[in-house]
Amino acid sequence: MLNIGVQTKNVVNNTHPEEGFAMLKRAGFSCADFSLNSYLSNTSLYQSERNEFFDRSVRELEHYFAPHKQGAEASGITINQMHMPYPVYVPKADRELNDYLWNQVAQKSMAVCAFFGCPYIVIHGFKLARFLGSEEQEWRETARFIDSIAPLAKEMGITICIENLYDSIGGHLVEGPCCNAGKAAERIDQFNDRYGAEVLGFCFDTGHANIAGIDFERFITALGSRLKVLHIHDNDGVSDLHQIPFTFTKTRENLASTDWDGFVRGLKKIRFDGVLSFETAPVLTAFPKPMKQDVLGFIANIGRYLAEESFFE
Repeated sequence: MLNIGVQTKNVVNNTHPEEGFAMLKRAGFSCADFSLNSYLSNTSLYQSERNEFFDRSVRELEHYFAPHKQGAEASGITINQMHMPYPVYVPKADRELNDYLWNQVAQKSMAVCAFFGCPYIVIHGFKLARFLGSEEQEWRETARFIDSIAPLAKEMGITICIENLYDSIGGHLVEGPCCNAGKAAERIDQFNDRYGAEVLGFCFDTGHANIAGIDFERFITALGSRLKVLHIHDNDGVSDLHQIPFTFTKTRENLASTDWDGFVRGLKKIRFDGVLSFETAPVLTAFPKPMKQDVLGFIANIGRYLAEESFFE
C-alpha cells in the first residue's frame, strides 16, 4: 500500500513544530512535503523583494530546522519531499536578485534537503518561452540551472524533480514549462546518463495538469519510472486553487472536473510505489481552526482511497 503525505505549510509552525507533526500523524499521514518555499515567498520574489532567511549559513539553517527534524522523527513522519523556493529566476529582475536565488537560495536549499535526509526536492522550471522565443531556449536556461545543483544532488543522494507548470497570457492560464511528457522523459534520461546518477526526476502536479488540459493517464504512462513525487490537489479547471480532490464538478450531474480515474490508471500502469502527497495547504485556512484536524483526516482518507485504487500486485 502506498504511503500518504501532505504539505507542512499551515500545519507545522516554527515555534512548536513537534505539535504540527503530531497532528499529521493523528490525521493518518506517514509522510510530509516540507514547505521550504514558504520561507521565501514567490509573491515577494515576483516583486523583486526578498527577506533575509537564506542569508543564514548552512550551519545556522541546520540549527534553525533541528526542532522540525526532531519533531518529525518523534511523530514517525518521514520528510519524503520538499519544495525549493521559487522562482529561482525572475525575468526583468536585477542581476543581484537572480544571482542570490541561484547561488545562495538554491545551494542552501539542497543542504537543507540533505539535512532532513529527504530524497526529493521539487523545482520550478523557468517561465521564459515568451521572453526567449521558444520552449527549447526556455529549457536550455532551466537545464543550465539544474547543472548548477546537479553535482550536489549526486553527492547528497537527492533527486531534483521538475514539475509541470502553467503560465498566464492575457489573463488566461496555459501550458507552461514541462508540459510535454515525451520531452521531459528524454531530458531526464539525458541528465541522468550524463551524471551517472538519478539526479533528475519528475513531479506530477494534478492541479496544473487539469488547468492545462493534460491527459493524466497518457502523461503519467509516458513518464514511467521517472515519476518520483506527486502534488495532488483539485481545481475548477480555470484557477490554481489547491483544493481537496473530488470537490469540483463540471455539471450538476457531478462529473468531476479533474480526471481522477485517469490519474489512478496511470499510477497503476507504471506501478508507482512512491508517496501520494497532497498539496492542499490553502484548504486549511478556509475552514475554522478547530476543524483543522478533521480536515486533515478527511484528506488522509482520500489518500487511502487513492492508494487502494492504485494498488498493484
